[in-house]
Amino acid sequence: METVASGKAAARSPLAASWRRSMQHYGLDPASSRGRTRLGDAALADRRAGLEPFLMVAAPKLDQLFGLVGSSGCGVLLTDASGLVIDRRCADADAGTFADWGLCPGADWSEAAEGTNGIGTCLAETRRVTIHRGDHFFARNIGMSCMDAPIFGPDGGVLGALDVSSARADQTEGFNRLIGATVAQTARAIEADFFRASFPAARIVMGDSDDGETSVLLAVDGDDLVIGATRGARRAFGLEIRGALKPRPAADLFGLDDGPSGFEKAERAAVVRALARADGNVSEAARALGIGRATLYRRMKRLGLGE
Repeated sequence: METVASGKAAARSPLAASWRRSMQHYGLDPASSRGRTRLGDAALADRRAGLEPFLMVAAPKLDQLFGLVGSSGCGVLLTDASGLVIDRRCADADAGTFADWGLCPGADWSEAAEGTNGIGTCLAETRRVTIHRGDHFFARNIGMSCMDAPIFGPDGGVLGALDVSSARADQTEGFNRLIGATVAQTARAIEADFFRASFPAARIVMGDSDDGETSVLLAVDGDDLVIGATRGARRAFGLEIRGALKPRPAADLFGLDDGPSGFEKAERAAVVRALARADGNVSEAARALGIGRATLYRRMKRLGLGE
């Protein structure tokens, strides 16, 4: 306990930092037997209603993840940004056990409520975490292993956490690492799917991520303006970290030519696409572009396009 209370230890160890927050910031006692915090059914229904689009996107991924880990006695939980459980998947035979552990919809698993734990610490530190048995702050939670990853919303802020929890006594740390990687992958998939659903009329451009832990996606509108970006894309391209984006030309982000040469490339691309859709019929392509046939011929000549 003295080690955890030390500021130097907290600086060296994320786990020690979480325990320090639990004791000093939230005033919790590891030996406390106080009751768990759980939201009532009506209030939970209201909370879920406000997140319905997110829940609809996440549901298939929760089912898929549970299909991978459910047979080993694990449960899958989804929380909102505050650590409140808003959805769960577990085997019917395990439902009672998970309810006894407080792993059920409406339960508050923030660090303020439960101290160091998978969900709360993941959200507090906005990173993937595994809290294995004795790593938990409250003694009542040390029988669990929890693997968590944050899910970021289209605005770049934390939207919630994805959790896989197990109360099996024989759960090994090696198995936890394998599950943790799967949880992180699923969280990224939910984030990417919800981002796409949030910009249904935009073209989604995918980029590479150096750390492999975030989705790098940009939403580009019909005028080739970037109107949305995931958290990973915001960091990769130096955009606003959170909130609505200031629309900017995609060419500015991708390092493409600006000015007249950029317009020429865009015009050439538009003409080539129109001709391709018209199977080379210039008259039909001109109609699609809203210009006369003679005008199109002149532009084709200027752009170096043969008939």
